[in-house]
Amino acid sequence: MNLLTQLRSLFEPALTGLAPDRAKVPDLLGAIKPAANADNGDYQANCAMALGKQLGQKPPEVAKALVAALPPNDLLEQPTVAGPGFINLRLKPEFLAKALQEIATDPKLGVSPAAKSKTFVIDLSGPNVAKPLHVGHLRSTIIGDALVRILRFLGHTVIGDNHLGDWGTQFGILLYGYKNHRDDAAFAADPVRELARLYVTIKKQFKKDDDEEDGPTDDPLKKACQEETAKLHAGDPENVALWKTFMPACLEMLRPIYERLDVKIDYALGESFYNPMLPGVVEEMLAKGIAFESKGAIVIPNAKGVVPRTEEEQQKEEPPAIVRKRDGAFTYTTTDLATIKYRAETWKPDAMLYVVGSPQALHFKTVYAQAKRWGYASTEFEHIQFGSMLNKERKKYSTSGGGAPELEELLNDAVSHGRKRYEESVTDRREHGHEVPDLGADEVARIAETIGVGAVKYADLCQSRTTDYVFDLDKMTATTGNTATYMQYAYARTRGILREGGVDEVLFGSSPPAILLGEPQERALAMQLLRFPEAVEAAAADYAPHLITAYLWDTAKAFSIFYDKCHVLKAETPELKASRLLLVDLVSRVIKQALDLLGIRVVERM
Repeated sequence: MNLLTQLRSLFEPALTGLAPDRAKVPDLLGAIKPAANADNGDYQANCAMALGKQLGQKPPEVAKALVAALPPNDLLEQPTVAGPGFINLRLKPEFLAKALQEIATDPKLGVSPAAKSKTFVIDLSGPNVAKPLHVGHLRSTIIGDALVRILRFLGHTVIGDNHLGDWGTQFGILLYGYKNHRDDAAFAADPVRELARLYVTIKKQFKKDDDEEDGPTDDPLKKACQEETAKLHAGDPENVALWKTFMPACLEMLRPIYERLDVKIDYALGESFYNPMLPGVVEEMLAKGIAFESKGAIVIPNAKGVVPRTEEEQQKEEPPAIVRKRDGAFTYTTTDLATIKYRAETWKPDAMLYVVGSPQALHFKTVYAQAKRWGYASTEFEHIQFGSMLNKERKKYSTSGGGAPELEELLNDAVSHGRKRYEESVTDRREHGHEVPDLGADEVARIAETIGVGAVKYADLCQSRTTDYVFDLDKMTATTGNTATYMQYAYARTRGILREGGVDEVLFGSSPPAILLGEPQERALAMQLLRFPEAVEAAAADYAPHLITAYLWDTAKAFSIFYDKCHVLKAETPELKASRLLLVDLVSRVIKQALDLLGIRVVERM
C-alpha cells in the first residue's frame, strides 16, 4: 500500500491524456512527492510546470486541467491549485482510517512485494582474515547486511557473499614476517594476534612513498613480500603449508564478531577459492582481445576502454589494470573478474552489488567495464560506495599501520555506554515516581548489548552512506536525537503503554478497532505510519538505508507529539481509547520492523 504509487496511478491517465510526448509521462509522475509543508497538504503534484512548457500553456491552467481530468476516487479530497501551478493533495480521513486498519492486519505493514522479483548478489564485509576485524570492516558489513535485509523484505532473492581476503598480497607480508620475525610462543598462544603483529611490523618498514602492496616497487622489503605471494600462488609447498596453518584460527576469529553483530552471510568464498580459475581468466581475456601485454605484464584497459600507449596519453587517461604481473602472480583485479564469472554462472543474478569504500571507485569502474565486454553486459553492476569512519579528531583511522581499533574492543566500549544509558534511564524514571522493575543481571546485560551494538549500527546507517562520519559513542548512545537508543526507547515506551492498556495484540492484528482521526496529531501520525512502504521502497531503489532511519526519526517525533497531546489510556470514550491504542500498537510494530531491516534489535523495557 504505497500511497505515493497510488497517487501516481491516479494521475497517470490524466497526464497521458494531456502530454504531447507520452515518453515523458514517467518523469511527470516523478514530480508527485510528499508535501514539504503539511499545512499545504499531504502530497504535492509539481508536474504542471514541466507539462505547461511542453504544451506552451500557463502552468496554473494546466494544473486546473489535470485536476479536472482526475477520475472519481475515494482517495483524495478536492485538490487545490496554488502559486505557479502546484497541485496540493490531501487524503480523505475515511481513506486514512480504512488504510490503517488494513495495514494492522498485514504482517508487512503495507509493504507489497516488488512488482518484479530480482536476484541480487551482495558482496559485503570482505575482511582480510590475516588479522582481527577492525573498525575499517564495520561500514561494509553493516551497510551490506541492511541492503540484504531490505531487498529480501521486498521479495527479492538475495545472496550475501563475504569475499574474504585470504590469498592476496597481505599473505606475502605474513609469510615473510613469519619466516623472519615470528615469536613462536606468541603464535602458539594466540595465532591471530601474532599474525596481526607481524603484518603491522612489516608494513611499517615499507617505504612511505611506496606503500601500495600490489604495485611496482624499488623497496627491497616489499619486493621480498611480493615474491612470497608469487610463491604461494605458484603452489610452493612451504608457503601453502603455512597458509593452511594460518587459516583455521583466522576464520574462527570472524565467527563471534558476526554473531554479535547479528550478521548472517550466506557464503564466504575467499580469494583462495578463485585461485585455480585465475590462469583461465587471463587466457580468456587475451583470446577475446580484452587483455594485452605491457612491459612484461598482462593488463586490461581502463573503464573507458582506452589503452594509453604514450607517456602523454598515460597522464591524460586512467591507467590500465594489471591482471598478471611480470613475476606471474595475479592481482585482486584478476580475482574480482573470476568472482564475477563464478557468481554469474552459479547464481545467475540480475545485479551484483559491491559494498566497498569509495577509494576503490576506479578499480570497480575498470572491472565492470571489462566484465561487460567479456560477456556479462546484461548484469547490473553497482559499486555501493561509502565514506570513511573518522576518529574524534576527524581523521581517518589507519588500518595498515595498526592504529584502527579492533571491532571487539569497539563493541565492548559501546556496550559499556549502553549499560550506562540504561542505568541513567532507570534512575531518572524512579526519581520521577515511575515503577521500574528490578531486572536480573543477565537481562540487564542483554539490554546493554542491544543498546550498544544498535547504537554503533544506527550511527553508521543514519547518514548518507557516501559521507564520512565521526565515531563518537557518547553521541551514538544519546537518548535524544536521531539515535538507535532513542528509537529503542520509543519502542519500549509503546510496549509499556500497551501492557498498561491490557491490549490483546493478536486481536488487534486480526480484528482491529475503528480508527478515529479527530485531532491533527492523530492524523499526522496516521500519515507517517502509512508512509512506511514509501521509505522501504525508496531505500531499496537507491540502495540507501539512511532513508529508513530518516523515516524512523519522523515517526518517533510524530508519536511523541501525539502522545503528548492526545490521552491514550485516559481517552474520553472506549472507542477513542481503542483507536489510539491501535495507533500505539502500529507505531510499536513499525519501529520494530524498520529497525530489524537495519539489523538492530529492540528491548521490551528500558
